[in-house]
Amino acid sequence: MHLPTDEMPAAWPPEGQIFPVERFEIRVSDAPHPFAAGREEAIRENWRAEIAANPALFDGRMLLQGDVSLSRAAIVTTAHPVSFSTFLLWRKSRPHVVGHHLFGLPVIVSSDGAVIAIRMAQHTANPGKVYCAAGSLDENDVIDGVCDLEANMVREVAEETGLDLGQAAADPRLHALHFDRIITIFRFYRFSATAEELLSAIDRHMRTDTEQEIDGAVAIFDSDPARHPYAAFMPPVLAWFFDGPQG
Repeated sequence: MHLPTDEMPAAWPPEGQIFPVERFEIRVSDAPHPFAAGREEAIRENWRAEIAANPALFDGRMLLQGDVSLSRAAIVTTAHPVSFSTFLLWRKSRPHVVGHHLFGLPVIVSSDGAVIAIRMAQHTANPGKVYCAAGSLDENDVIDGVCDLEANMVREVAEETGLDLGQAAADPRLHALHFDRIITIFRFYRFSATAEELLSAIDRHMRTDTEQEIDGAVAIFDSDPARHPYAAFMPPVLAWFFDGPQG
């Protein structure tokens, strides 16, 4: 599934295929997201159902992409601030909607070769799902009208696990994949600590985290897609790491 850098895609590859990304630009527009237009009542009705099922949900603000283009190895997109309730209805409505959800995925690798992932707590919007610590872009990630994806990844990892990506060796290469209007841009971060040491550090962080969104962390040593209840983007990344060019 790996594409050499001299065969960079000029159009979107098939879903689940990993491809190199040399450049990305996430512009931010204050204009309403096109999905939200005319759906105000549907968004409110769906939100009432969502919080009835999970009262812990919070209707904060995030960024949802509108137009997205891929030109060779460059991803360029325009993001719009939306409420979390708008995103939840958008997520339910795929694939017959406008827009994309793009986020960064920092893949933490231990010195003994494990991928470190987290398991989302039951009170979150992704209960029980296992994936590398990550989160949606939001307005805290915007500098001069452009999203800082790297800063988002550093912040999300620190908030969820207490780990500092600045202490890891970051792979210079970025890669991406897409599923059902969700675009994942990922980078490997290699720590000098073992899997056991990283899991212990995350456990210590969880004991003092007042806004805990995870209920544990796991060390992954193989690409078995049935090992955990993974989010859809994780099995291709794990297969590429353990069985493909990164193995």
